[in-house]
Amino acid sequence: MLRALIYLLPLALTIFAFIDCLNTPEDEAKHLPKIAWVFIILLFWIVGPIVWLAAGKVRGVPAGGRTPSEWHRGHRQQWVAPDDNPDFLKSLKEEDKKDEALLKDWEADLRRREEELKRRENGPEAS
Repeated sequence: MLRALIYLLPLALTIFAFIDCLNTPEDEAKHLPKIAWVFIILLFWIVGPIVWLAAGKVRGVPAGGRTPSEWHRGHRQQWVAPDDNPDFLKSLKEEDKKDEALLKDWEADLRRREEELKRRENGPEAS
């Protein structure tokens, strides 16, 4: 049991450090490029992960409160609420215009069909 622990603990540490390194944005890796840190973690099995965890990246809250899901969205630094976001509000106005045009088309089609139906109903009576 102790022998298994001797191998599993460094393996778990290596896997954790490797995943942590991959999930860290490039601008938060300290001293070396991220790819160099990946090689250090994988080549120096016990020392590499410990060095990464101790000195490899900026610890603490990143600038702008970024989270991992936001890193892949163009490294945007600050998020705003949807009702304060001009791009989102513009997209809503554009959707409203499209919906209004579609509604007008449907109303015109409905009026045309109603008139056609009235003509059909009145046609046989007039003959």
